[in-house]
Amino acid sequence: MDVLVLIDKLDDLVHNAKQVPLTDQVRVDKEEIYDLLDQMRATIPEEIKQARWIVKERQEMLAEAKREAERIVKEARERQEHLISNEEVTKAAERAAEDIVEDAQAREREIRLGAEDYADEILNTLEINLSKFIAAVQRGRDRLAGRDESAAA
Repeated sequence: MDVLVLIDKLDDLVHNAKQVPLTDQVRVDKEEIYDLLDQMRATIPEEIKQARWIVKERQEMLAEAKREAERIVKEARERQEHLISNEEVTKAAERAAEDIVEDAQAREREIRLGAEDYADEILNTLEINLSKFIAAVQRGRDRLAGRDESAAA
């Protein structure tokens, strides 16, 4: 289950809880709270695993882009050496090889930046979700702590 859904359930549980007469405190079922917290604990590792997979995928994309760029550069150099054998063609071959190298470098940059943007977007979404989860857990703990203090008084 999605962490945000669990956070909403926790929020609803606290929001719809019965109020203790003459106080600002509410009564919640401790077992329901613990059940939701356990579900959250079970869900977060999966989201972290997904984030790690995204980072790994990004690294693989970058490695593939680098291999592709190296292959293109190698082909360009091989083509350049072949064309150099003819004196008239030498200058044209150098220009063509440089263009191919520039194109390969531009493509590598484009692929790398795209992969980084994608990974950053996914990690940002995960960070937001985790922040919301932590805030909801803290609110729940604060409310439980407030209830415990009133019971002790």
